[in-house]
Amino acid sequence: MPLIIKVQINLALIASCIIFVLSKTGKTMQNKSPLSVLIHNQAAHYGERTALLFRDDALGKWNPISWNEFSQNVRKVSNALLELGVGVQENVAVFAQNMPQSLYVDFGAYGIRATTVPFYATSSEMQVKYIVSDANIRYVFVGEQYQYDTAYRVLKISHHLAKLIIFDPSVVKDAQDQVSLYFDEFLQMGESLQHQAEVEHRTAEYDQDDLASILYTSGTTGLSKGVMMTHRMYLAALRAHEHAIPLSEKDVIMDFLPFTHVFERAWSCLCLATGCTLAINQHPAEILRSMKEIHPTCMCAVPRFWEKVYAGVQEKIESSSPIQRKLLLDALKVGKEYNVDYKMRGLVPPVALKMQYLFYEKTVIALLLKNLGLENHNFFPTAGATIPPVVEEFIHSAGIMMLAGYGLTESTATVSCDRWNEKISIGSVGKVLDGVQVKFAENNEILLKGDTITKGYYRKAEVTELSIDEEGWFHTGDAGYMKDGELYLTDRIKDLFKTSNGKYIAPQMLESKLVVDRYIDQIVIIADQRKFVSALVIPDYKLLEDLARQHNVPFTDRAELCASPQAVQFLMYRIDTLQQEFAHYEQVKRITILPEPFSMERGELTDTLKIKRPVLYKNYAAQIEKMYEENDNN
Repeated sequence: MPLIIKVQINLALIASCIIFVLSKTGKTMQNKSPLSVLIHNQAAHYGERTALLFRDDALGKWNPISWNEFSQNVRKVSNALLELGVGVQENVAVFAQNMPQSLYVDFGAYGIRATTVPFYATSSEMQVKYIVSDANIRYVFVGEQYQYDTAYRVLKISHHLAKLIIFDPSVVKDAQDQVSLYFDEFLQMGESLQHQAEVEHRTAEYDQDDLASILYTSGTTGLSKGVMMTHRMYLAALRAHEHAIPLSEKDVIMDFLPFTHVFERAWSCLCLATGCTLAINQHPAEILRSMKEIHPTCMCAVPRFWEKVYAGVQEKIESSSPIQRKLLLDALKVGKEYNVDYKMRGLVPPVALKMQYLFYEKTVIALLLKNLGLENHNFFPTAGATIPPVVEEFIHSAGIMMLAGYGLTESTATVSCDRWNEKISIGSVGKVLDGVQVKFAENNEILLKGDTITKGYYRKAEVTELSIDEEGWFHTGDAGYMKDGELYLTDRIKDLFKTSNGKYIAPQMLESKLVVDRYIDQIVIIADQRKFVSALVIPDYKLLEDLARQHNVPFTDRAELCASPQAVQFLMYRIDTLQQEFAHYEQVKRITILPEPFSMERGELTDTLKIKRPVLYKNYAAQIEKMYEENDNN
């Protein structure tokens, strides 16, 4: 789950905009509006230094945006929003992929005490309609053609929505659309800064408990809920990361996850507060190209990203010549001994091992990292789901400082994270941040308190009461424990399955163990109220097809291959090898190989690529029932 990380904020920023303002009496006073003035204070400090990078796809190059330009556009947005009549604590939506304009709107809205509500770029018309109505939104900023078309259909039927403001100038408006504006037209409304006195007045009137944003959950288990995020929460989160990791103004950050996701959103605030340069990757599918072009030092990511990297390297190893394969395996073996067995445990490696590692670090590992665009790596915060231990170990063996963490939207991302200069244990999610209180319920559920924890869900008092108890503890739904000062996650309580034999199954634990196989791209465990455990499997289609050809397995198309007994037998053999450590009742007994991957279009994945189990169970009900029917007939 999401995480944000540490900041080494320079003294000027600490004094002027982020944490404390010193009074004449020597007492400290908290700044009421850290986010509303952040960009302007950074512009005063850094001037023409590059704040943001974005890619011009037509020219194939990355263009810089200075802190001064960033600040100017934020001021224009604040003034233009006032020109539209946006009120104090009014909700304004952003429906776009990652773009510089999204940040302009966020910080421009903070400057007038408005609240931003980000939508995932792939949100459906139904989702947009629901949030527009739930949050009573009049203005939606949209990115590209898909977002415009979707939002315009909502505009035509909505009683709330009044206007769309379009980021991408190439978007073609509907012939009947007489109200929408392009972003350049919108900025012109604030060009003269005619409302700047009102902007400054509202900034001065800020309250830390003002809503900064409302983040709607992705809805893996049900109806989306708007998590209320206050300025106090963001300020506390920035303060909590002050001594956790080696982030500095020299770092170049790749923004990969959507700004809608609390991980990327909070992380970006942290990076901007530190004075880093943000390289904004607009489309997730372009991330590998972007990394090779930008060579980032840091990037927050989810385990799924690193699973793909791990699988890609394993495939590279398998397809290499014997000499290359030996070199790669030796390099990773030495890397594991040096980084995992010694450095991560706080131990001093033997001189001979250190020399071996330095050789591989400068040769084989350096080449591996260069091919990924990670040769300038500093550290990579990772959270959002369980990290398979073999993947985490591989990343550290390659010399990449992965900082695992745990958090939720409701906790402003980070609850705990690895510390760069302290002992790190494979499988843990690090140490709890200062200011965050943690305790465990009788069922080992993790409960949270603190200034970073939300006070509830927007316009959903009943749901809030179910999540926050009378003593103010937020119930996460995650189970875990503490060991040697580090937090460990065990399972998602709400996702625990109970077989018809009364045995409890933790599906995520099984899935994280099995998905590391290079022939398995995704796997979903089936067990609730069933006699035994089964699974839906998305294979690596290319590898499976290549294997079938090598062994003369006949097939005319992918569907025929996935249904073949040989393919099922092969994958079951690999699954059996990986699941031997689990109890017999926990082990997968039958599988169905699916000929098409899970998709967001069919509602099977969230925008952050988490599976929606209820949707999958419905969409593949026939395949699931067949696994159990066939067993009964055997």
